[in-house]
This record gives sequence, C-alpha cells and structure tokens, in this order.
Amino acid sequence: MHSTNDSLISNAARLLKSERQRYLQLHPSSARLADEARQHFLYGVPMHWMNDWGTPTPLFVREAKGAHFTCADHIDYTDFCLGDTGAMFGHSPEPVARALEEQARRGFTTMLPGVKTPDVGAALADQFGLPYWQLATTATDANRFVLRWARAVTGRSKLLVFDGCYHGTVDDTMVDVEEGKTVSRASLLGQTVDLGLHTVAVDFNDLAAVERELATGEIACLLTEPALTNCGMVPALPGFIASLRELTKRYGTLLILDETHTISSGRGGWARNAGIEPDFIVFGKPIAGGLPAAAYGFSEALAKRMQAAKDAAPPGHSGIGTTLSGNMMTLAALHATLTEVATPAAYEHMQTLAATLEQGLNALLERHALPWCITRIGARLELQFCPTAPVNAKEARAAQHDDLEHAVHLYLLNRGVLLTPFHNMMLVCPETRQADIDTLLKVLGDCLATLTTS
Repeated sequence: MHSTNDSLISNAARLLKSERQRYLQLHPSSARLADEARQHFLYGVPMHWMNDWGTPTPLFVREAKGAHFTCADHIDYTDFCLGDTGAMFGHSPEPVARALEEQARRGFTTMLPGVKTPDVGAALADQFGLPYWQLATTATDANRFVLRWARAVTGRSKLLVFDGCYHGTVDDTMVDVEEGKTVSRASLLGQTVDLGLHTVAVDFNDLAAVERELATGEIACLLTEPALTNCGMVPALPGFIASLRELTKRYGTLLILDETHTISSGRGGWARNAGIEPDFIVFGKPIAGGLPAAAYGFSEALAKRMQAAKDAAPPGHSGIGTTLSGNMMTLAALHATLTEVATPAAYEHMQTLAATLEQGLNALLERHALPWCITRIGARLELQFCPTAPVNAKEARAAQHDDLEHAVHLYLLNRGVLLTPFHNMMLVCPETRQADIDTLLKVLGDCLATLTTS
C-alpha cells in the first residue's frame, strides 16, 4: 500500500496485538460458545465466512434491533455493517416482523403461488421500474438464473465481467485477470472447470476493452454492479454505465446490473435513479428485511424471448429455480419491506445521515493528515487507504492493507462499533441516529490518533 508509511504500519501491528488481547477479555461468553460450537460446526460457525472477521474468536449475537445489536456478553454495538447489506433497512424492521408473525400462522411454503404474489409483483415494479419479475432465494441464485436465461435467449455462451467483480458465489464470475488472461480464482475450493473457457474479465472503467470483447459477437451478457463494491469501492467514471448500455445494444449483448449492494443508492436502486434501463436487474440481501430472498426483473420484450425459449425446450428441469423460491413467508417479508420499510422517507433519512458521516470522516482524515479517501454511494460509504477513489480492481487491491484494516476494525469493535470485516464499508439504515454517527466518529478519531502517534 503506497500511501501508508512504515511507522503507521508498525503502529497498526502493535495495536492489533493489544486489541486481540482486549477482545478476549471483553468476550468470554463468545469464546465459550465458539468452543462449544466447534464440536459440531466447522470453525465453530454455521457458515465459514463468519470466522473471517479478524477476531480471536467469532463474535456471537444475542439480539439485533434497528441499528444496534447485543453480543453474547451483553455488550451493545452500534452496527454500521448491517449484515453486509442484508440488514440495510435495520435489524428486524417492525413491519416485516409483524408480517412474518401473521403469515407464520398461515403456512410457510407450498411450491404454489401465494395470494400476495400480484401485490409483490406490483411493489417490485413500482420500486425498481422493470415490469416483469421472478424470485429466488439468494442473489447468487438470481444471478445464476439470469445467466441461464441470457444464454438461452441469445444463443451465445460467453459472459463478460469485470476484474474484481462480486456476484455472490456464481461459478462463472469467480475469476481474476492474470497477465491479461482470465483465470479461475486461486482461492476457489474444489474447482475443476477452467472458468476462463466461457467467462472473459476486463478492467472496470475500460470501455475500449469492453468493446473489443463485445465485437467478437460471442458475449451473451455483460454482468456488472454499477460500482465494484467488494474490493473496496470502485465507482464508475461519469458516463461509463451509460456507455455500457449503448455498447451492449450495439453488439446484441444483454446488460445485467447486479444491484444487491448499490440498492443503497436511493429508492429504486442506482439504475433507476440514473435513468438507465438494463435488460436484467438483480436485487437481493435487504429486499425482504434480511431474510433470504432475491428478485430479478426484466422488460416485456425480454419476457417474450424468455417464454419462447422455455416453451421451445424439452420438458424437464430448466436449471432455473429452487423449491423454496417465492414461498409465502418470503412474499410476506418482501411486500412489507418494499411498501412499508424501503420508503422515500427512509431513504431520505439514510442519505442525509450518510452525507453527514461522509463529512465527518473526511474531517478526521484531514485532521490526522492521512492520504486516504471516502467514497459514498447513497447510504453506503467506504474508507480506502489511497488519496482518491480507485478506478479499477488493481488500484483498489493496491490500496488494501490487512493488518491496518484489522487493527481499525478490532479497535472499533472493542469499543462497541461494528464495520464490515472484509474492507472498510459502512452503512446507514433508517434506524441510525445522529448519536450513532457521533459514536463512530469519536471512536474512529481515537483510533486514528493512536495509529498516527509515533
């Protein structure tokens, strides 16, 4: 990381060591639960990512409500991770909890459409703009299904993505660029197929590279977020996504926007607020208040092509859909979230406080003379260890430093403030208050003072 001097790195290493000791002193119940859970769960957690926070043992949660949660040791936390967007509208929103309680007495799943289906479709169209929808259980599933549809309707096999992309655990997208070649990520477990056979990756914000690949006539679809959000944050340069829309139309390629994270942009998501209509759009994580749910939308013209492809295929499993997709509990949570939680007023509150947080964070960086930057997309903010926002994944990776990130995260966690573990992302939810912003800025300010003191 070029922008961080040796003394800062040395201070971060010392701070990380002392904060690990402090964590163990503060969290004996979490440590005990981790030991018990290891008897039956790999790494002592239900899903191994939960072990990737950089803490000596996993932090176990007792209760979560609004913008706060309480851990097993009864410590209250101000939560700016919010389930890495899953709880972007706050933990256990009251309208969702009420809808689930009511539906729980009427059935969970039948593999038949519930009576709320028309209402949920209307709510999705109203909020996100596209007229036709299908439901999935996760955004990963939604992306996988959309790739199948895209290949089916175009008759093409290849996918174009960007280096550093994140679309859940879709096999086709788990690629890196090495020496100009698209290769399977080295971190993948059990990978047997060369993903570079049907996936091409290029640098984000590189229109010339995009057009070069589209011009081959082999690309069924281009799948991207409106901004890269999982390797730090890489915003699109002005006009970049609009140019992707133009190029994909020119070369007969479908444009898929994965807005699972950029739903933070504003009500309706990034694309609707930017006036851009993709061929497919994917939403997941927070759209059912934090319960597993995702949706993908598409135009009327594309709906006709999809139906024609399905009707022309032989009977049998299409490879699209899962048994629990669109169950009655999901429909209830979706409808309550879209109509009562993700409201214009909620987004206005989130964006106003996020702007306040952005100003406060920039003031801290200036006060401590740190050559870092803050990037914001609506209610989502990212602290990056570089003077300006990166323009591609290579620049974003170059700005990362594991020990420094872990030291900052653990210092904040030990003082009741939670950030996203894998980078420095912060989210503001409808239940976040000015006092929560003040707490984050105070604790982070103390952390930066410790790091910059020789």
